[in-house]
Amino acid sequence: MTNSKHIHLIGICGTAMASLAGMLQERGFRVTGSDAAAYPPMSTFLESLGILVSQPFAEANLNPRPDLVVVGNAVSRGNVELERILDERIPFCSLPQILHDEFLVGKDVLVVAGTHGKTTTTSMLAWIFETAGLQPSFLIGGIAENFGRSFGLGDGKHFILEGDEYDTAFFDKGPKFLHYFPDSVILTSVEFDHADIYKDLDAVETAFKRLVNLVPRRGRIVSFDLGESIDRCLQKAFCPVERYGASDRAAWKLTNLKLNEERTSWSVMRDGKLWADFEFALGGEYNVWNATAAAALASNYGISKDAITKALKTFRSVKRRLEVKAEVNGITIIDDFAHHPTAIEQTIRALRARYPQSRLWVVLEPRSNTMRRNVLQDALARSLALADQVIVAAIFKSEAIPEAERLDLNRVIAEIQKHGKQARILADADAIVNAVAPELRERDVVAILSNGGFGGIYEKLPTRLRNLKTANQ
Repeated sequence: MTNSKHIHLIGICGTAMASLAGMLQERGFRVTGSDAAAYPPMSTFLESLGILVSQPFAEANLNPRPDLVVVGNAVSRGNVELERILDERIPFCSLPQILHDEFLVGKDVLVVAGTHGKTTTTSMLAWIFETAGLQPSFLIGGIAENFGRSFGLGDGKHFILEGDEYDTAFFDKGPKFLHYFPDSVILTSVEFDHADIYKDLDAVETAFKRLVNLVPRRGRIVSFDLGESIDRCLQKAFCPVERYGASDRAAWKLTNLKLNEERTSWSVMRDGKLWADFEFALGGEYNVWNATAAAALASNYGISKDAITKALKTFRSVKRRLEVKAEVNGITIIDDFAHHPTAIEQTIRALRARYPQSRLWVVLEPRSNTMRRNVLQDALARSLALADQVIVAAIFKSEAIPEAERLDLNRVIAEIQKHGKQARILADADAIVNAVAPELRERDVVAILSNGGFGGIYEKLPTRLRNLKTANQ
């Protein structure tokens, strides 16, 4: 495709779609997009690139007629723009298809996949390659703070990207990551998720088995050694597999782990021998494992321990991953993307280590397609009960979930209370801000967990706290 072409993206404010928009613009294409609604960080990211985002969806957004339309995987039949595209036979494709055809061909492709930890691990791996002077290209499902963006088109031969198991488009229900044809893979975890497209854990495993089966014999898989699901997936590998974890068969292990309030440090053992000492500013044992996985794969690409150590020491995390949004009146407000019981548990444990003397509040918006369902309901209650105070918002668009499958918030709250913790349901962001702000006190930590905009709560809560302070003076 010639670079003078006009490409329009439907659903442009999705993390991956916004990144693709930036990549296409950098390649010289004329890029426009549309979405139902835009919110930070991707809305501000697109604005910074000068890419026009039309809201809401409308047929007129396709004027003038684009040469190609990229249809996001959240877009389905009935969308007015999609219907016009089909009626008028405007050429269209999926994000993974154009990503492969325009950017991945001829590159050494490193894919980070798994139910949890993909975004942070991809960011770490890209930063390691960048620090080593290899000028990688990358695509990350979030804003990597070291780069200040979610993508980069480097001059090097490596393309590092986050591999999502979610479906590709309305016309292609296979996982996105099967379009990437990876040369190497990091596999962080395999658990049940995306209940809207996967029937059960077996179906999730099938997707990951197919990914594993794509890696060529000359490639490599670095996999977390935890659980039978991963074992079953790795049976489909034709390339060397290196495991990291605590089991006897893991080649990469941790020792001397210290989760301090300001820094985290640890040592890595490789095949039973001390390999390297690392430290970074991130909290949480899960981030240590993510970093170890990135270090292991980087080592297999010839990157020195010194370069890996330097990269991790200077790694600055990803937006919406334990991100401190505000500190008001001695109260710390944190934004985190966790929306699965396992991720929520890991997030809370990380905050306990980072703020050991604080009262920990967790404010959850059940928004994802899995979180809105009752399939992981008991596990959700157990994970939330690790906090001191729990606030759960009403289920996002609950009417879209059949009642028999819907998350029972009252049951979740009752289970949390059985653990002796305070828990309640509040309708929305405004109700939460109004109720919680007066109850907060110095040294409290409030972790707001959502994979969406959550009604602007990230701005509303700090504002209310500042206003309360002014009123009390």
